[in-house]
Amino acid sequence: MSDATPLTKTALTPATHTTPPAKFSHGVRKGNILQVAGQVGFLPAVEGEAPTPAGPTLREQTLQTFANVKAILEEGGASWDDVMMMRVYLTDTDHFAEMNEIYNQYFAEQNLQAPPAARTTVYVGLPKSLLIEIDALAVLG
Repeated sequence: MSDATPLTKTALTPATHTTPPAKFSHGVRKGNILQVAGQVGFLPAVEGEAPTPAGPTLREQTLQTFANVKAILEEGGASWDDVMMMRVYLTDTDHFAEMNEIYNQYFAEQNLQAPPAARTTVYVGLPKSLLIEIDALAVLG
């Protein structure tokens, strides 16, 4: 028998986020691994009110989505430098170039040691008016 303590899995819900509508977490950390669930461009939660998109534009929603991912990373003790992989889901193929421009500008401002691996795909299943979803996998330490 090993005397190692089992790693605890911890659900992460920052104060800026609503309680998930189903049995899932905005993020989960176990040991030094943190998985951020798919985030969209909802403004910070206001108790008793439905989630509201940051705006109608891809830029507004992308920047808010980055803020939402970052809030979960920070809640779990991580930063953008800990992110190993990001997956970006767009609802419109015409948004690829604009999203890449926003992405490049945002991460240039973060002064990362090295950018994470990333992939972008088109996914049409987001709720009406939402244009982008991002999830991330971070490894701490």
